[in-house]
Amino acid sequence: MRHDLVLRVIAKLMMPFTLLFALYVQFHGDFGPGGGFQAGVIAAAMVILYALIYGLDQARKALPDWLVETMLAGGVLLYAGVGMAGLMLGGNFLDYFVLHADPVQGQHRGIFWVEAGVAVTVSGVMLKIFYMFAGRGRDPE
Repeated sequence: MRHDLVLRVIAKLMMPFTLLFALYVQFHGDFGPGGGFQAGVIAAAMVILYALIYGLDQARKALPDWLVETMLAGGVLLYAGVGMAGLMLGGNFLDYFVLHADPVQGQHRGIFWVEAGVAVTVSGVMLKIFYMFAGRGRDPE
């Protein structure tokens, strides 16, 4: 597939729209179906499509293993950080209403950052699993 011009061009054209759709699903998650998990899977699927068309080595250059592993930890830390912020501001763990003077705005802030952490973690996990399975039988780097 690496030399199929049609697939390469279509994949490059689809990538920005796929990322835009993932962002839409992420930000629309407060108001309807969607959220961090779905957005993370869509974003990871975009990178997996890139790897299938251009090769695993090119995908690992675009998103190296260290960055994927940082996404794994960073998303969990973001999620936990929102919970700890609730504790430090006088509420319970993941009590969002204390994150702003207006409790409704606090809820929106808390949900936004928790969903962002979920999206980053899910995307990182999906990519790590793909990298591990796709890289089976290759020489370790």
